[in-house]
Amino acid sequence: MNTGIDDQTFWDSIEGYCGRLSFAPGESVPVHVSCQTDQFNLVVERWAGDRTQVWAAQGVVGQYHLAPENADSQGCRWPVSVEVPTDEQWESGFYLVTLSAIGAPKGRDVSHCCFVVRAADDNRQSALLVLATNTWNAYNTWGGRSLYTGAHQVSFRRPFGRGMLCRHPVDRDDRKARPVRRGEQPDAEGEIFQQYRTAHGYPSAIGSSGWFTHERRFVEWAYANGFSFDMAVSSDFDTVDGLTDGYDLVLSVGHDEYWTATARDIVDSHIRDGANLASFSGNTMFWQVRLAGDGNGDDAAHMVCYKYRAHLDDPVLADNQPASITGMWADPVVGRPEWSTLGAGSAFGLYHRFGQATPRGMGGFTIVDPSHWLVSGTGLTYGDMIGIDDGVVGYETMGCPVQFDDNNQLVARPHEHMPPDFNIVGFAFSSNLGVGEYPKSIAALSDQGDLEFVADRVFGGVTENNIGRAKRGNAVIVEGHPFGLTGGRVVTVGTTDWVFGLASDAQVQAITANAISTLGG
Repeated sequence: MNTGIDDQTFWDSIEGYCGRLSFAPGESVPVHVSCQTDQFNLVVERWAGDRTQVWAAQGVVGQYHLAPENADSQGCRWPVSVEVPTDEQWESGFYLVTLSAIGAPKGRDVSHCCFVVRAADDNRQSALLVLATNTWNAYNTWGGRSLYTGAHQVSFRRPFGRGMLCRHPVDRDDRKARPVRRGEQPDAEGEIFQQYRTAHGYPSAIGSSGWFTHERRFVEWAYANGFSFDMAVSSDFDTVDGLTDGYDLVLSVGHDEYWTATARDIVDSHIRDGANLASFSGNTMFWQVRLAGDGNGDDAAHMVCYKYRAHLDDPVLADNQPASITGMWADPVVGRPEWSTLGAGSAFGLYHRFGQATPRGMGGFTIVDPSHWLVSGTGLTYGDMIGIDDGVVGYETMGCPVQFDDNNQLVARPHEHMPPDFNIVGFAFSSNLGVGEYPKSIAALSDQGDLEFVADRVFGGVTENNIGRAKRGNAVIVEGHPFGLTGGRVVTVGTTDWVFGLASDAQVQAITANAISTLGG
């Protein structure tokens, strides 16, 4: 996290955003561009297993528009520069828009925006990947502030931060929980990440969210290995009727932290009706958010979250709607913790190899149930570790209360709202962080930390006992039925960095494939 202003607004000579993040096939996509040169080029590519160009425009007239002072919270409100005419035959997926300012200085002449094409209602596959665009927006500092640098409202109608959608790949330097090779010391203070991102003009958000960091890795691996799925974005839950209809599996990947009540309702109902959820994401469903309109008919232009102050400052308190506060889902005022759906939660272990949260942790999961179908065909046995080389456990995680049963099997310990029908497959130690324990290069809260906040709001007060309960946590791979055996199943791999193992770790690949194949119909 970062409380300082971390803003790369107009680092590049051209910036742009699409009028929305999601479109039905055949709809026109308005692209809003501010360009400091007379002309620019635009290229649209579908990014699946590889990048395939689908449309382009050359020599578009460039016009420079300032970023309004409240661009971070109210959007840029620039005019439309180009309309991209999608075709009804365009496949559902992620579409990258590359903007190139003709004549701009090299290295400052290219930026990116994006949109998703949803599937037609009569042409849906069995699985739906919902990109975590609410979380991308929460971390985005373009135009001023993010939800981590003092804002309570952030707009979808502005460019994404530099590098969040596309950048040159590197080995480890863009990781907040950088994998450690044999003989190396951990980068507990995040200094290598900080040096890398500042040298390239990237916001700290690239270590936490964005297409290039998480979903891109998952999608490239999946398509290269014969899997395919339709796509949507987080806000579609609130704006698209019947979003999950007909899908056997909903997928969540990377860092899917911010959820609206509508999204929770739809996904929970979908699972109750027998469909499945696979979450390869850490810190998932941590904050409740609500969408806000712009007053001109765009009901999902902005996103509101009061976070650590929600139980004190959220305006819905004045309307006697405490359960609607934009704070933790696990806050007792809300009373709907994420573990009631996922079988794991951030209150039970939020960080691994990040600051003073297990800085010398192994970065992998220990297998505790090798007979489970998730590890079928992997050759893994009890006590084996997976994902160490790629640091798949980190930087944000999810755990559950644990104990050993009479057969010495690690199981979830009963806890309020924790579903009983979940099996622990993999385990790692994880921790929450308090004041003074975050990486020095990535400042967190100045007056409190997640440790104190969770101890207070979830466990009932900042006492020595509750601090211990909140600090000594874990990360887990779990599978089960959150709403009884007649409903669907949920697989939760509680770590943001799982996708980093997909490129070369055969066991990480196999567990992921088993989840998709089994749950995806």
